[in-house]
Amino acid sequence: MHITVPKPFYYYSAGITIVGGAYLLRDYIIRSEYETEENVKDKVIIVTGSNTGIGKEIVRNLATRQAKVIMACRDMVKCEEARIEIVLQTQNKYIYCRKCDLASQESIRNFVNQFKEEHSKLHVLINNAGVMRCKKSYTKEGIEMQLGVNHMGHFLLTNLLLGVLKNTAPARIVNVSSAAHAGGKIKLEDLNSAEKYDPAKAYSQSKLANVLFTRELANRLKGTGVTVNAVHPGIVNTEIVRHMGFSQNYFSRLFARVFLWLFVKSPKQGAQPVLYAALDSSLNDVTGAYISNCRIVDPSKEAKNDEVAKWLWAVSEKWTKLSII
Repeated sequence: MHITVPKPFYYYSAGITIVGGAYLLRDYIIRSEYETEENVKDKVIIVTGSNTGIGKEIVRNLATRQAKVIMACRDMVKCEEARIEIVLQTQNKYIYCRKCDLASQESIRNFVNQFKEEHSKLHVLINNAGVMRCKKSYTKEGIEMQLGVNHMGHFLLTNLLLGVLKNTAPARIVNVSSAAHAGGKIKLEDLNSAEKYDPAKAYSQSKLANVLFTRELANRLKGTGVTVNAVHPGIVNTEIVRHMGFSQNYFSRLFARVFLWLFVKSPKQGAQPVLYAALDSSLNDVTGAYISNCRIVDPSKEAKNDEVAKWLWAVSEKWTKLSII
């Protein structure tokens, strides 16, 4: 007896198979690799750019572990909204909003001065804030915005906090970089992109600067008990892409969301590699590393150029007037 199966049944079955396979593939590609049980109760942690995206999820996770978290943000209204949400959810009242505009060196210095008045210890500094592919603009000191915020701002902030970190040791610094650093090159003759500005290249340069800074700082901190590592959180659906061309058009945004759905992490998933770098006990003695997918991997060849790292450090000291506190 021959039974004819209606064609819609095949279409339905094929559709279910495709959708199910897509979900399995997505889970494999962007799976949350790391869940930690590390105890951070009462530890003091700073997270920059923490009112949204990855930073907000990092704070939420740390708050559930009863850490004392300082949310260092530019926008105090959004920061307070995020803080209230996290406090109510986690019942951790030790979450604080503090003004820190990484595009203003004066704001960074004011933040550090206030932090030192309020806290005598700092266990973890997470340099998470960043801007990506924005139109050509400058910080208050005249530094190209992506280089100024992503690198110079965090360079100054970190160095001003080194004394507290050393006194708290063991302590950690986590610099959130990107796989985009692999396409970057430090423009020795035009670091500030004054002669030519390409948003994508300027972003890659700033992320390469993060890795070079990490490696050079690790060398300078040997024997202090303070470690520093760079981490690539993955491709994450956050507000950082707001300056990219596709985000300016509704249909482009819709297409991008569908096309990139398989590969783009949620902010919560993107926070996991950063939390791994900040907390995991296996990294207690690891410093100067580049971490991706919760594994230590080799950065680009350019990122391992020690001479360029030293040059960039010297320029960064000059541009941030580091000796003037």
